[in-house]
Amino acid sequence: MEGPEITFAEAVIDNGKFGTRTVRFETGRLAQQAQGSAAAYLDGETMLLSATSVSKQPKEHFDFFPLTIDVEERMYAAGQIPGSFFRREGRPSTEAILACRLIDRPLRPSFAEGVRNEVQVVVTVLSIEPNVLYDVLAINAASMSTQLSGLPFSGPIGGVRIALVEDQWVAFPKHDQLEDAVFSMVVAGRQLDDGDVAIMMVEAEATDNAWNLIQSGATKPTEEVVAAGLEASKPFISQLIEAQAEVAKTAAKEQKEFPLFPPYGDEAYAAVESLALEGVKKVYTIADKIERQDADDELKGQVKDQIAQRVEAGELDESVLGQVSAAYKAVTKQVVRGNIFADGVRMDGRGVADIRPLDAEVAVVPRVHGSAIFQRGETQIMGVTTLNMLKLEQQIDSLHPVKSKRYLHHYNFPPYSTGETGRVGSPKRREIGHGALAERALMPVLPTREEFPYAIRQVSEALSSNGSTSMGSVCASTLSMLNAGVPLRAPVAGIAMGLVSDQVDGETRYAALTDILGAEDALGDMDFKVAGTSEFITAIQLDTKLDGIPASVLAGALTQAKQARAAILDVLNSAIDAPDEMAPTAPRVISVQVPVDKIGEVIGPKGKVINQIQDETGATISIEDNGTVYIGAVDGPSAEAARSAINAIANPLVPEVGERYLGTVVKIASFGAFVSLTPGRDGLLHVTAMRPLNDGKRIESVEDVVSVGQKIEVQITKIDDRGKLSLDLVGNDEDDAKE
Repeated sequence: MEGPEITFAEAVIDNGKFGTRTVRFETGRLAQQAQGSAAAYLDGETMLLSATSVSKQPKEHFDFFPLTIDVEERMYAAGQIPGSFFRREGRPSTEAILACRLIDRPLRPSFAEGVRNEVQVVVTVLSIEPNVLYDVLAINAASMSTQLSGLPFSGPIGGVRIALVEDQWVAFPKHDQLEDAVFSMVVAGRQLDDGDVAIMMVEAEATDNAWNLIQSGATKPTEEVVAAGLEASKPFISQLIEAQAEVAKTAAKEQKEFPLFPPYGDEAYAAVESLALEGVKKVYTIADKIERQDADDELKGQVKDQIAQRVEAGELDESVLGQVSAAYKAVTKQVVRGNIFADGVRMDGRGVADIRPLDAEVAVVPRVHGSAIFQRGETQIMGVTTLNMLKLEQQIDSLHPVKSKRYLHHYNFPPYSTGETGRVGSPKRREIGHGALAERALMPVLPTREEFPYAIRQVSEALSSNGSTSMGSVCASTLSMLNAGVPLRAPVAGIAMGLVSDQVDGETRYAALTDILGAEDALGDMDFKVAGTSEFITAIQLDTKLDGIPASVLAGALTQAKQARAAILDVLNSAIDAPDEMAPTAPRVISVQVPVDKIGEVIGPKGKVINQIQDETGATISIEDNGTVYIGAVDGPSAEAARSAINAIANPLVPEVGERYLGTVVKIASFGAFVSLTPGRDGLLHVTAMRPLNDGKRIESVEDVVSVGQKIEVQITKIDDRGKLSLDLVGNDEDDAKE
């Protein structure tokens, strides 16, 4: 039996000293009944199957394009059996949902306007190398199968992840390479007639290890560096597009004639414009959202009534009735853009770079561990922080290389935030995506597990929405975590940028808008969200309704966003500029290190010893394989009691608060003296605690009162979470202390 004819092409990505990656596209062997199907391989180890299907009949009553993207993670791809009770895949993982969004965003604007046939793209992960991120390969696989399907699609679309490693942008980095990268970007685009690449989608973030790398001298991901990264992505995208085009040249189906349902015709537009133009101009000078919406609804209702009368009189075709809303939106878009390009004035009276009034407040909810409200204009976000033991971090059962998460960011968008009714309950894809974006924006500034041994859950409640609740969530989360006592390395703020374009004398003009309203998002061409510290960018998300945007335009928008971010950071810092004391209701988590060979003694036979300690102290104890013991309790004394019990077993020589020692001064510093208590155990006697040695007077120089080698009687006053000791003198007499 003769096998199917297989068509394939490869793109070999050269990363210089970091080696090569080979992306292979293949069609003709799998899923032959789908309108378009393709397999995509990365280095021959990771394999995805993408199938594009289309319904036979259009959904004429739809006023939107019914495109569905699904990503199916098969656990056999990694040689695993699903961990669920039924031992089979169920609802998609968060990582699969985020991959769906990555695919949808560049694909959706690439279809011809007016398509109403249902289109479904299903990407199935068949095989995966454990160190690989499959999401970017899925963008290319979905583009390839859609390009082959005969749909009116202006592809191919190329997608690439690039990471800045040792000042080089590395394409398709492996997951472990991201540990050495300061920034990672997913960029998707299409190739223009002149060979340039128009960028359609960006999803980017500073890596979890970025802060440490930057402190060690690595390049900061500033606006200029990120803009250079966008340019660096273009050759890789071109290679991927060319490989797809080579397959499509011989394997693509002839493009079929699909019925198109344009949102409105010339007759409808002309009729609506004549009735609505002057009214729309007045409506879109009203700054208040609710007042503007009410006036807009009233005007639209009047226009619909007048159009209906003209149709009834035979002046207009009956088909115009179903096109009034779309034509009215087009007139509105024309008015809003005209005001921006002609006068530089937006619908609420601001200039293109102006930010709405800002407000920030912390400690707004009683009893919770941390809370805050951030408000920008009519957008209001409440952030709430919850702290707990590290053993409560999320365990992830998916094909993603990361198997646990210590920081969780959940975003809620209830219908009342826009003054509407609707379903509440499990999160939608949009809510999952917004939470993930805010999570990525804050990850680079979180303290390490050793510095802050807590699992952190951050919840963002969108209480009122009029433009970029996701960036408002970043700001509210910064405030809330500082209020909870989380020692962030730097505050992070976010801002949403918009873009409008227009044709003037045959040339496309662009205007970037700072802090866009919800209506500007709906009527504009781009939603560009940028978050970061005062020093560098931590996250970016770009969505466009155009076929692509020049990288130079995006670079200008990045610079404009930096100015806005600085203004917002000033407001955040005025509300809270350092971590607060932890709330009394927050659990106290401390750590103690025990020898690995003592772990068994701490646990005891069948857990008897550790359970007894937990029962007696009320603390919760977890032990890591390296001997780190985390102790969580509702208050400090309970945690200390558990630590004392564990030290009595595993570290019997470990000092305790209140114990006295005749120690030896081993080192002198400007702020005090280090005193050796036992071999390997030193404590700090601060200069302020030495005043009894100087008749209670201020000490100008530590060397004036103590010297290295001197014996001194001290007691332990404090042991911090890292085991460091603070000391005080025993007695106030200098002679007694020197005995």
